[in-house]
Amino acid sequence: MIKRAFDIMSALIALVVLLPLLFIIAFVVWKETKGGAFFRQTRIGKDGKSFDLLKFRSMRSDASGPLITVGDNDQRITRSGHWLRRTKLDELPQLWNVLVGEMSIVGPRPEVAKYVALYDQKMLEALKVKPGLTDPASIDAFDEGAELESVDDPEAHYCKVILPRKVLAQVAYANRSNLFTDGRVIARTLLRILKR
Repeated sequence: MIKRAFDIMSALIALVVLLPLLFIIAFVVWKETKGGAFFRQTRIGKDGKSFDLLKFRSMRSDASGPLITVGDNDQRITRSGHWLRRTKLDELPQLWNVLVGEMSIVGPRPEVAKYVALYDQKMLEALKVKPGLTDPASIDAFDEGAELESVDDPEAHYCKVILPRKVLAQVAYANRSNLFTDGRVIARTLLRILKR
């Protein structure tokens, strides 16, 4: 109950404060790409329920290919998309997902069904809590694209190496998290973004 109240208050304040920035980003993305400023993708949330995760569009609307992004050289990424992804500003629309109760500020990053299908029994524990905008595993994976860029088969590497590592770290955190540890994660996330 306290966590939900914190999520609502944080999302509302952030949306109000960032509203001018959100409008500017939406306009830039809308001018550069077809398909609208926002991108919706079905993700798997708490208890295995699906929901539409919101992002600012950072890839061409006609883009196809793997569900993962392989570094900054991925040809599908738009000019503004490179900057949005580096700064994580493409994730800001997910504050709406938080406000409506589909996500939390801090929690395991939600995956697409294709990759959730690969979860073993231990990894499935990540679905017992609400997904979030950030968590320790996502902070550690800020440069995930560079790691994928360095291997011959990025998707196989993601499925066999990165995904289990990331999800098990999410489970470990979810089992010991509280408002204090969540506050530390938020602070670490902001510092990591500013360093970029």
